[in-house]
Amino acid sequence: MSAQQHAAPEPIGGSLFNATTLVCGVLIAVMATIIVVRLFFGLASTTNVNDGYSWGLWVVVDVFIGSALACGGFCMALLVYIFNKGKYHPLVRPALLGSLFGYTLAGAAITFDLGRWWNFWHIFWPGYFNVNSVMFEVAACITLYIIVMWIEFSPVFLEKLGLRDARRKLEKVLYIFIALGVVLPMMHQASLGTMLVVMGGQVHPLWQTPVLPLLYLLSAITLGYGVILFESCVAASAYRRQVEVPLLNPMARVMLGTMAVFLVVRFADILWRGVIGEAFKPTYIALTFWVENGCLIAPFLLIGTTEARRNPARLFLAGIAVMLSGILLRLNGFLITFDTGPGWRYFPSVPELLVTLGIFAAEVFGYIYITRRFPVLPREEPYAQPARS
Repeated sequence: MSAQQHAAPEPIGGSLFNATTLVCGVLIAVMATIIVVRLFFGLASTTNVNDGYSWGLWVVVDVFIGSALACGGFCMALLVYIFNKGKYHPLVRPALLGSLFGYTLAGAAITFDLGRWWNFWHIFWPGYFNVNSVMFEVAACITLYIIVMWIEFSPVFLEKLGLRDARRKLEKVLYIFIALGVVLPMMHQASLGTMLVVMGGQVHPLWQTPVLPLLYLLSAITLGYGVILFESCVAASAYRRQVEVPLLNPMARVMLGTMAVFLVVRFADILWRGVIGEAFKPTYIALTFWVENGCLIAPFLLIGTTEARRNPARLFLAGIAVMLSGILLRLNGFLITFDTGPGWRYFPSVPELLVTLGIFAAEVFGYIYITRRFPVLPREEPYAQPARS
């Protein structure tokens, strides 16, 4: 490990005004406008949800996909603090920042999905708790995890403000929040799989199984590492920094191991339940099943060897493939192959799509702002651009 990779984090600096932030700003403004319309005029004014499909794109993306894509911080905490792999420490803050925005915005966006959004406070009031509900566990774990992540990330702000004494005091008890930051996402990611289990026959047999809690947890861990690969490569390109290949190479190997376990459990379950024949029928359901799993198999071809994992482009493509597989796993189960009976159909409206884009734009804008103004990424000199002839 080079000294540069262990260098203290520092703000990237530079202007916040560029083409990326401008596009993000426009998308955020459009999203805010649609949300105002939705809050005042109801879900029907902006969405295509109905009695058959009461959970549309917003719920699936915000809760099931958004939280899974925000598992990078949890995954790095597993490596660094649980398995004592300190060499990955430079990746912790960037991963935690991505998770922080992903979960915080997902938690806030849940309000837009509620029919009677003005009653959202019921989630936090003990008199309304239903401890027998899997949805209660998901809501409680996500809420607590958001709070824990802000506390975990607070040393970045304290460091920027020069509050060294406050930071030292916090670090004495930070291990408690780190432990919670590992347990809470494991609980709710598994519970998201349980939510699909309780939907019974509405879920296609290829995705309906009692082992969904385990599959969703394994998928979330895999997604966390895939997102780190993607974010690291994008940040390096955007900020003209070198890709942290010495760290991403061994981490990608850990990701491949988790993916292998997931695939074994996934196909063993399908064979055990005797529904493998569904995957070979000439239907769009079978097609989307193989696309989903093909995306998960692709990284083994892209970065299956040590030499291949030294190639930043391959790491980037592998990260995208893993993300697509995790997204499709959840879209297939909750939307694409979900069937509530004859007469019910659902396809997201344009406002639903724009709000979804706006949420991701807010995450991108927040990531750019924090990394430019606060010490998140390790100190490094930008690599020189080739001289023009």
